[in-house]
Amino acid sequence: MKNEELVKEINKNLAILLPNEISLDELHIRLSEFLNELIQKDFQKLIRLLYRIDISEAKLKQLLQQPPKEDASKIIAELIIERQLQKIKSRKLYRPSHDNFTEEEKW
Repeated sequence: MKNEELVKEINKNLAILLPNEISLDELHIRLSEFLNELIQKDFQKLIRLLYRIDISEAKLKQLLQQPPKEDASKIIAELIIERQLQKIKSRKLYRPSHDNFTEEEKW
């Protein structure tokens, strides 16, 4: 899978504009910067975004309570990327392989 699909999902869910042609490392950096800004200036918006993306609250709390190896924004960025990749994989797995239904049957 190319990063373009991942970036598209992140852009859509976070309402940000990251370039489609971006390395995974650069994606981590930019996403961490965006999240750090939310942590400092609009924490409620961050909470709403994490809820909408369906980040596990228990997993997030567990990771944030461990001895700090990384900034909170980097941990959250990793969880967001991981969750978006899960969603993409799930959609591909459960997408019908072929569409043999008529328009009437689709309803």
